[in-house]
Amino acid sequence: MGEGVEWALHSCLNLAWAEPGEAVTATRLAAFFDLPAAYLNKQLQALARAGIVTSTSGPRGGFRLARSPREITLLDVVTAIEGPQDAFRCRQILRRAPTGSETVDYRKACLVSQAMRRAELAWRRELAEQTLADIMAAVESRSPRTPERTRANL
Repeated sequence: MGEGVEWALHSCLNLAWAEPGEAVTATRLAAFFDLPAAYLNKQLQALARAGIVTSTSGPRGGFRLARSPREITLLDVVTAIEGPQDAFRCRQILRRAPTGSETVDYRKACLVSQAMRRAELAWRRELAEQTLADIMAAVESRSPRTPERTRANL
């Protein structure tokens, strides 16, 4: 996974803690973590295309969450940034092995491919079961002043 996923997840959390109705610019979100604003803006645009955030232009413009944090899963954010393709892509190298066959679909027959697919499905299920609200609650339990500190620094 690229660093854009981490940036996008933290930006979504910060947007969730922003003042209600307030749009936050990419520049302000980037400054919070000392990130390059132009690159973070690309991640935010991907989130907007996926319907996770909304974008408003103009002097009071910026980004807001498009849905409640309870309705945004970690998988939603990962998919928005990385795309829907599988992390592991079987290239069927067994076809080129001395015992390989051109007629076998090794994506289905290969035990390595099957194990990686099971792991990928478990990973996706775990991400789909966790929402931004779950992460927010855990952070706030550990550090109750995080929302207040975040708002003060956005």
